[in-house]
Amino acid sequence: MSPAVRTKLLPVLKELRTSSTGRTFATTQRLRAQNRIYTPVRRPDDLHTYQLLSSSSRRPLITLWTASWCAACRVVSPLLQSVIESGAGEAEGGVGYCIVEYDAPDIMSGGLGMTYMITSIPTLLSFDAGEAQTQTKVTDARKLADRSFLEEWIRTEARRQGGRGGGGGPGILGGLFGSWK
Repeated sequence: MSPAVRTKLLPVLKELRTSSTGRTFATTQRLRAQNRIYTPVRRPDDLHTYQLLSSSSRRPLITLWTASWCAACRVVSPLLQSVIESGAGEAEGGVGYCIVEYDAPDIMSGGLGMTYMITSIPTLLSFDAGEAQTQTKVTDARKLADRSFLEEWIRTEARRQGGRGGGGGPGILGGLFGSWK
């Protein structure tokens, strides 16, 4: 290293050694996960990208399936976005959110509605670890227009956090071999 570079770096290196740039590990405060709102999905590739982002961050992806002709969607969509922007689910780990435009040409021709069993519009469907959670999907427009219902549903979905593996219950092997009596 040349003497000129060394003299310029020396004060910087001393500052780095003496300054405390962060807190120690044991006293750091856990940061709340922030919800992420993605641009509307108009192509199957966009949905798959969001699913991958969601899976890699262990954050469920909340999707609202809408159509341009759907009057209820024009009420539900801004309400749901408002609930997510207000931080619902962040304390539980956060969620990703996107609108899927069901009547977009690429979505219709790609058969995504059939793949994820979308039988009515609007539909609220969560993906966890890349898998559609069809058992918790919501199609009732009255529930979708209820802010307190949406807040609780989002918190419940956020608790999933991609939880897979690690055993399935009591015992060392998660009950794999039945009862050991």
